[in-house]
Amino acid sequence: MRAFFLTAGLLIGLSPLSMAAQIYKWVDAQGVTHFDAQPPSGQQATIVVMPSPSAAKPAAFLNSGTIGDQQAIDKKVKKQVAKQQTELKVFCEQARTNLAQLRNNPRLREEVEGELRRLDDTQRQERIGETQKQIADNCM
Repeated sequence: MRAFFLTAGLLIGLSPLSMAAQIYKWVDAQGVTHFDAQPPSGQQATIVVMPSPSAAKPAAFLNSGTIGDQQAIDKKVKKQVAKQQTELKVFCEQARTNLAQLRNNPRLREEVEGELRRLDDTQRQERIGETQKQIADNCM
């Protein structure tokens, strides 16, 4: 319902006929926003101010450098996302390799403070569970 009123408001705002008349905006008791040419009786309404067609200057906007700045930001964000996806892919491959080793090798050892210690079966099962959870949470 909200989308309907928003669409209706945008259509009214963009139509040439609405440029000549005032448009009123108000919110009813249920929280629904309304737009109409007549103000509601007994309720506070605000007048929607429409910019005049001459106020829009697309050429000035294009020459201001705003689009170029946005494109640079977009490239930077895309680069960061690609880097994160690559890192996640490497992490997932390593986690799957670790999981396979944990499942297939009952005699695993780890280095703790310079010493090699063997994992017992409960520690191995805990590591399998942790690794499975990491894969389920982070990998597709």
